[in-house]
Amino acid sequence: MTVTMQRPDSRANNALRPISFQANVAPHANGSVLVSFGDTRVICACTIEEDVPRWMKYQKVKGGWLTAEYNMLPYSTLDRKARDITRGKLDGRSSEIQRLIGRSIRSVVDLKALGHRTLWIDCDVLQADGGTRTASITGGCVAVAIALNKLVAEGKLKKSPLKQLVAGISSGIYKDTAVLDLNYPEDRDASVDFNVVMTEDLNFVELQGSGEEATFSAQQMAQMIELATEGVQQITELQKKAIADADKPDGDSLADLAAAFS
Repeated sequence: MTVTMQRPDSRANNALRPISFQANVAPHANGSVLVSFGDTRVICACTIEEDVPRWMKYQKVKGGWLTAEYNMLPYSTLDRKARDITRGKLDGRSSEIQRLIGRSIRSVVDLKALGHRTLWIDCDVLQADGGTRTASITGGCVAVAIALNKLVAEGKLKKSPLKQLVAGISSGIYKDTAVLDLNYPEDRDASVDFNVVMTEDLNFVELQGSGEEATFSAQQMAQMIELATEGVQQITELQKKAIADADKPDGDSLADLAAAFS
C-alpha cells in the first residue's frame, strides 16, 4: 500500500497557497499592493523620487536607480518582534532580504530608460506564515509596474521601463517529498529549503537553497526547481491581472484593505 504524504494544510505537493493582490492600499505611494500568499501578508509600496543617489552623481552614472527596504512589523509573528530602531541597527536577516528584493526587481527594470529617478520599494510584513521574502519580491514587482504605468499615463515616460515581470516562490523537501510554496510549519520542519526568483520568461534571477542539517541530491534539486518554475508561471499570470485591474476604479481602497482581514 502506498502512503501519500499529507501537508499541514492538505494541499497537493505542487499547489500554491491562495494568492491575492489588493492594489492601491497606500494612497500616498505611486504604486502599492497588499499581497497575500495564504496567511502571509505584505504591503509593498513603490515611491518615486525625482533624484538619484549621491554615488550615481559622483560617478556620473546615467539613468535611475531602484532600491528596497524590508521590515517585519512587531505583530507580524506570534511573539512580538522588536523594531530594528530599538536595537540601534538593522537586523541581518532584514538586510539580506531587502538586498534580494532590490536586485531581483532591478533585473527587470531598464534603469537608463527610467531617467533621473529613484524607485523606493518598501515591503512591510503584516503577517508572517512563511515565504515573506518571495511574497515581497512578487508584490514589489506589481507595485513597481503600477507606479511606472502612472508615469506613462502622466506623459513623463513614453513607455514603462519594466521589461518583464519577476516573481519569487519557495520550494523544499518536507518529509522526504518535494513541495511548493512552504508555509511556516513546512518551512520550520523542512530538511531542505529553496527560494527561487525567476523572470516572466522563466529565466533565473536567484537561487537560494540549503539543507537544514541535511543534504539533498541533484534529483531533489531538479524536482524543487521544476515545482518552482510551475509556480512562477501561475504567479506571473496573477500579477498581470492585478496590474491590469489596478487602473480600474475599485472604490475605497482602505475599505478593501480592511475587508481583506475580516
